[in-house]
Amino acid sequence: MFAIEFFNWFPQLSTPITLLLMATIGYFFGRRRTTATSGSVVRSGRELRRAQAVVRELENISELIRKHVFKHRASLSRFKQRVNQLGDKNQDEAMQALFREAEEMLQPTIQFAGQIAHAYDQIQQQTNRLMAFTDARTDPLTGVNNRRVLNDTLTSQLALKARYDVNFTLALFDIDHFKKVNDRQGHLYGDRVLQDVAQILGDNARETDTVVRYGGEEFVVIMPETNLEGASYFANRIREKTEQKLPVTISGGVTHSLDGDTTETIVARADAALYEAKSNGRNCVYRHDGEQTESVLEKVAVEQEA
Repeated sequence: MFAIEFFNWFPQLSTPITLLLMATIGYFFGRRRTTATSGSVVRSGRELRRAQAVVRELENISELIRKHVFKHRASLSRFKQRVNQLGDKNQDEAMQALFREAEEMLQPTIQFAGQIAHAYDQIQQQTNRLMAFTDARTDPLTGVNNRRVLNDTLTSQLALKARYDVNFTLALFDIDHFKKVNDRQGHLYGDRVLQDVAQILGDNARETDTVVRYGGEEFVVIMPETNLEGASYFANRIREKTEQKLPVTISGGVTHSLDGDTTETIVARADAALYEAKSNGRNCVYRHDGEQTESVLEKVAVEQEA
């Protein structure tokens, strides 16, 4: 029923939006049919929840676009009717009336254009999340996303930040003394440690967050619409759970998006914060606010004393 209703108003949209919506939804349902045919299942309950969240977001976006389209069509119909009525007036009166009608139509048209552009960005973001379910975008050892997803997600989030000032945060984690783990216990044991850390990250991240194996023993979590405080709390919770459940510890570096950021600058700040954590004894989390780095635990302690 949703699909029929959805495609009924497709012709009312611009060609780029129509094609992107069709490709995105077609991709998802195509993947679902392929999965069912092969008898495979989503790797984990979290990935299933992520897929369900993407579907909900696409449905919400579709419903919003439908409402915007119908609202704009109503305004356009009124404008058309009034313009047609101008033929009954003399030339001067008709021109003055046309100017007034065009002025009244201008604002809703500009608003509609902005709404469609915003919807376009949101669809692109959901498309990136759908792409994360392909094998080419998944780390084969841990089952989380790979560097390709990281680059695409950061590009999408930075575009939202630049256009609509939608903030996000990034946390970079590194397993402490991982080389010693491999040297003493063997690489198979090290692989299990990587899988266990990835599991902790996946279990504690939200469906809207993106968990990535950054390389070697490093992981990244991108958190949309999350401030530095929230991301710091999350990163420290991951550190605590790792220490409690695994025979290793991790260090973390956290930062948030800033005006003018690029993929390189935001990752560099998180890396600088992680370096501070490593330099100050490991098994801790530091954050970078754009000007300086500070210990998350020390910051919390100062706030509690105040």
